Amino acid sequence: MSHVVLMCGAAGAGKSTAARDLEARGMLRLSVDVEAWGRGLRRMPLPDDVSQEIVADLQRRLLEAVAAGRDVVVDLSFWSRAMREEWRELLAPTGATVEILHVVTDRGTALARLRERAGAHADDFALPPGLAEQYHENFEPPGPDEGPVTVLRTDGPPAA
Repeated sequence: MSHVVLMCGAAGAGKSTAARDLEARGMLRLSVDVEAWGRGLRRMPLPDDVSQEIVADLQRRLLEAVAAGRDVVVDLSFWSRAMREEWRELLAPTGATVEILHVVTDRGTALARLRERAGAHADDFALPPGLAEQYHENFEPPGPDEGPVTVLRTDGPPAA
């Protein structure tokens, strides 16, 4: 049975760094940012139609990977409970174990990390300061009833 990890956290929390660690341990990593970068897109936020197209493609690839018995880490923000529930419902018929990895850092550290971004690669998309603030204000942390939820604290200097 496949294990699927849904990365969850505000912008700049360290989700992609943690997801790359899981990828290095053998999990397939699916990322909107990587897909957008691969399509030549260099600015966030993505237009809604492009974002929806990429998410649909990732969901298709996720289901294919789970059907093949692969473990997968989905590197998105999963910023809302509704979004997390949608992906859990997508995976429910597969029997996969779904875990939320809630990556937490303090707001100041996260915003400092975002200011350091230079758009050099897919995990380095720069965000306008106002948008970064909005992402933090709108983030809905997962509750204990969404389990299993694992919390990873990543306070510290900007990620490389």
